[in-house]
Amino acid sequence: MEDEIYQYHAEMCQVFSHAKRLEAINLLRDGELSVSELAHKLGLNVGNLSQHLSMMKERRILISRKEGNMVYYRIVNPKLVRCFDMMREMLFEQIRHDAALIQ
Repeated sequence: MEDEIYQYHAEMCQVFSHAKRLEAINLLRDGELSVSELAHKLGLNVGNLSQHLSMMKERRILISRKEGNMVYYRIVNPKLVRCFDMMREMLFEQIRHDAALIQ
């Protein structure tokens, strides 16, 4: 059972391994957006974005709803945004630390 939990954890963390997925999470932090809005803001074509959204939906990071012929995505659990922010804080701390070492 423990191995399965680590495997699931690793799969969830793969969401954080692509810059455009991180950017999408940041864009969705305040609420849902349509696929076309996301594509425009991310500078991606809809086909490429759909692959990222599918991957995040499979891992239960995002949920979608359809309204007419528009599909909207939002973050399932707001704790994801807290994880995102914590990782960013750690990154900025490391950048500041590295900059201090260089000087």
